[in-house]
Amino acid sequence: MEKKTTLILGASNNPSRYSYKAAHALTKKNFPILPFGVKRGEVAGIKMENDWNKDWEIDTVTLYVNPSIQEQYKQAIIDLKPRRVIFNPGTENLSFYPLLKQNGIDFEEACTLVLLSMNNY
Repeated sequence: MEKKTTLILGASNNPSRYSYKAAHALTKKNFPILPFGVKRGEVAGIKMENDWNKDWEIDTVTLYVNPSIQEQYKQAIIDLKPRRVIFNPGTENLSFYPLLKQNGIDFEEACTLVLLSMNNY
């Protein structure tokens, strides 16, 4: 089974952040990642992207930004046509769910780290 790329929205190179822990956990399990955020640098040995690219081929978007920050990315995420979006704890966004559903994108309120630890990613 081919493992496709996970976009980490809200990526950080700060080891205390969950997005940092998720980046390392995903790469450790051989899931390709695309870390995206306002920070510069790298995480899990991969350069963090700071400019959105509408041509990324993304399977999963895992969110580490709160709903107010998500607003500016809603349409961009839909346009990427990911298979699913994971709303990690603290990122739940009831106004985003119907848009995803209308566009045939699966979503779940879950923790990427927990999914990985249970081999349910």
